[in-house]
Amino acid sequence: MHRTKDIRWTHGISLRDFVTQLGSVGFQSVEVYRAAQAIVKMKKAGAKIFLTFTSNMVTSGLRGLFAQCIELGLADAIITTVGGIEEDIMKAHGDEFVIGSFHSDDVSLHEKGFNRVGNLMISNESYAKFEAMMLPLLKQLYKKKPRHSVSEMLFEFGKTLTDNNSILFQAAKRNVPVFCPAITDGALGFHLFLFQQKHPDFVVDVVQDFKNLLTSMSHDELKGLIALGGSISKHHAILGALLNGGLDYAVYMSTARAGSGSMSGATTQEAKSWGKIKDDADAVTVTGDVSIVFPLALMLACEQLREDNII
Repeated sequence: MHRTKDIRWTHGISLRDFVTQLGSVGFQSVEVYRAAQAIVKMKKAGAKIFLTFTSNMVTSGLRGLFAQCIELGLADAIITTVGGIEEDIMKAHGDEFVIGSFHSDDVSLHEKGFNRVGNLMISNESYAKFEAMMLPLLKQLYKKKPRHSVSEMLFEFGKTLTDNNSILFQAAKRNVPVFCPAITDGALGFHLFLFQQKHPDFVVDVVQDFKNLLTSMSHDELKGLIALGGSISKHHAILGALLNGGLDYAVYMSTARAGSGSMSGATTQEAKSWGKIKDDADAVTVTGDVSIVFPLALMLACEQLREDNII
């Protein structure tokens, strides 16, 4: 029987030792450690790993860690929301977002041209620069052919970037598909709409992309999921898994709670009732802020995988 152990600080303690100690503290600390072990297991087993996250996480400094997951072979497919695409491109072109306060004067921020995401600030100027970038990119895309799936379009966007911390750049470099089922739910969607007004045969096909997702899995192969937050990103992955026999490994991390019945708060245990996760899957649910719990779990997993020459 695994027992709790008192945690103590020691001078120069490594991250690996610290997160390992968390595994015996209790409560969510134990789940963070278990999440790290599940990531190690899915990689060692050769599972196809799907990494999903919401756009607010790309607003934060987690963006570089997501890009590194692709670089290290810890993400074979990405599913995100459109804000994450926009902000990845903004940052790849040098935009920087400001750390402010959760208690900012939002009326004053609006007057100064800033938009608040929690305690992070994005300027209107960043969106103006993004708008200026979009038309040349879409013209180039249209010249190749008028119809693209979402992941095809994002692959072409990624080929134009050079930032190692960019999700789209790393995905294009390693031929990792990036799915964004709600591609119209943001500034990019509005630019797609405007472009289509002048080019009526221009189509970004979300149904084709759902097919691409479904055919990127199979019943026979092992499948793993790291779902950060909820929303359509998480559900798109587990729906695809449901139609392909269910996930063998799953890690959910979210601040949402199961009591509301929302997708964001739904646990890995609940997913088993649908067949989205297999009955005997190695599945972990961590309730906590992804900006804290994901780096801890992932970095421990990376340390272990590097020691075994897996990454």
